[in-house]
Amino acid sequence: MKYPILLPNIFNYPFTYESEMELSVGEFVEVPFGKSKLAGVVWTEFENKTNKNFKIKKIIKKLDIPKLKKSTLDFLNWFAEYNIVPKGMALKLVLLSGKPVQKFESKFYKNFNEKIQQKQFELTFEQNNAFKKINNLNKKFNVHVLQGTTGSGKTIVYFEALKRVIEKDQQVLIMLPEIGLTNQFEKKFLDFFGFKPAIWHSAITKKKKEHIWSGILDNQIKVVLGARSSLFLPFKNLGLIIVDEEHDQSYKQDEGVIYNARDMAIARASFENIPINLITSVPSVETYKNIKKGKYSISKLNKRYQNASLPNYEIINLNNVKLKKQCWLTNEIIAKVELHLKKKDQVLFFLNRRGFSPNVLCKKCFNTFSCPHCSINLVFHKKNNNLLCHYCGFKTSLIRNCQKDGNCELIFSGPGVERISEEVKKIFPLKKIEIFSSDTMNKKDSKDRLEKIINNEIDILVGTQLISKGFHFPSLNCIVVIDIDLSSQGHDLRGAEKNLQLYHQLSGRAGRTGQPSTVYFQTYNTNTKIISDITNQNPDIFLDKELKIRKQNNLPPFQRFISLILTGERENKLEKEAFKFKLYAENKIIGKILGPVSAPIYRIKKKYRLRLLIRGPKTLKLQNSLAQVISKYKFPSGIKLSVDVDPISFN
Repeated sequence: MKYPILLPNIFNYPFTYESEMELSVGEFVEVPFGKSKLAGVVWTEFENKTNKNFKIKKIIKKLDIPKLKKSTLDFLNWFAEYNIVPKGMALKLVLLSGKPVQKFESKFYKNFNEKIQQKQFELTFEQNNAFKKINNLNKKFNVHVLQGTTGSGKTIVYFEALKRVIEKDQQVLIMLPEIGLTNQFEKKFLDFFGFKPAIWHSAITKKKKEHIWSGILDNQIKVVLGARSSLFLPFKNLGLIIVDEEHDQSYKQDEGVIYNARDMAIARASFENIPINLITSVPSVETYKNIKKGKYSISKLNKRYQNASLPNYEIINLNNVKLKKQCWLTNEIIAKVELHLKKKDQVLFFLNRRGFSPNVLCKKCFNTFSCPHCSINLVFHKKNNNLLCHYCGFKTSLIRNCQKDGNCELIFSGPGVERISEEVKKIFPLKKIEIFSSDTMNKKDSKDRLEKIINNEIDILVGTQLISKGFHFPSLNCIVVIDIDLSSQGHDLRGAEKNLQLYHQLSGRAGRTGQPSTVYFQTYNTNTKIISDITNQNPDIFLDKELKIRKQNNLPPFQRFISLILTGERENKLEKEAFKFKLYAENKIIGKILGPVSAPIYRIKKKYRLRLLIRGPKTLKLQNSLAQVISKYKFPSGIKLSVDVDPISFN
């Protein structure tokens, strides 16, 4: 018999092999390919339209691995079509290093099944109503949004819902936007359920991943707590998907195979015919539109847990004060922070910039330190005493020959969290201070650091947006936003939405245990409307306005955007090719092509970047027409095309 076998590679179609064995769709087999042997999957029906005569090779053997469900294969076929990626690359996302994993003995899964003493949790009246609504819907595919004020106990509500799913011997996937959240979340899960979930993200060891992958396919592991890639795990009996912090931009995978994990999770739930819950304090504009249309159901938690009050807000007008040279904190802020520290409150200084300084220049020759491979400034990281490119990872020292004479005399322009931390240490020398950013909290000792913060052993935190993402710090009652103007700049289509979500999340870190709390905003902008918009207890007011603007201007979610990024080392060749491709594609796709234009960051990793933007209807016909064009157009060597369906960033 002939079988279509899909290989985990850049092919958009399966290859025909033959075998005397009887095989069914989804089974893993080993096949000869060129001079090597590869593992592949018996794929769904495939029509081979080639007229060529070719010798059909034989399947070597069937692998002793449970097969993939047809619903998983259907999802992967759709995923490839939607995101315009080869089917083989979609399959590769399911496998580990392109290979399936053989079964392990059951002893390897006992860590995920061992029970310990559980804590008892009681739902409030409001939480119980939300739980009942979710539970009544948890039968077949539907999208339910659980929207709640930060600190309202959303996690406990959906824990109750997934407890019912686990009792039916079904599997659950809980998706989180950041690796850093898994430690604190795992503890919360253990307290509630009395057993450990399987943790899945890029930092998990290969051996552990093999155990988890096999345990999921064999239905030995019931709960997975994971980042984006957990969406592609080969669940045997998936019953519910939870997407926590559904609005978070980190769900967008922007390298390799590009996709939005939240949107793909909704699609996977649809193919599996199971419910999916989106959890948020401020929904994304896309989710909010679907709520308004009645496509998604919603339940809301308006009260914080134990009726803790939301923080107060105060604006510090920087126009009325003269800051000392190389200082970013006003005397007024320092006095207010001192009062909080006397009350044993934990304090957070927030600035969404890593490192010490984002700009370094010489005061003699006026040259800035920029990356030789990317069109972006190098950031000075004082802790490591080097300059770092946050795009390609290039590092260099500060010592440089000046174009005038001798070495450059350096000026550090603008602050990063290290610089604010240095200033705070001078003002409060006896206090324990910790920087909270991806540079410090994705390290091996981050679990210990987190424990110290939770136990109020750290007096002052200096943090980037990572700190806004769902952490629970019981003693944090004072937040100082160093300069809100920095995050209000730029021409990002989603800039206002991102700010709304960021500052709602950030302010939600304060006052979670009922103590009075305050968020202070330092600003030069006398128009306080931005701050009142993003701190309004009812984010729906802002989201309604934002939807109206997007509709008037035919912007997502009312139209589909597809971003095409062309990269190459030769600037002129790239420009000519971009115009040539546009002319070729213009009348062949169901949409309008804008550009080409230089990307805002024009050069990354020694390669120039041009962008084309396709605007069109929200239908797969747009992707299909573009896929046809791409498959027939031959780009010259040295030029690469990346396709980003539903882009959220335009760098």
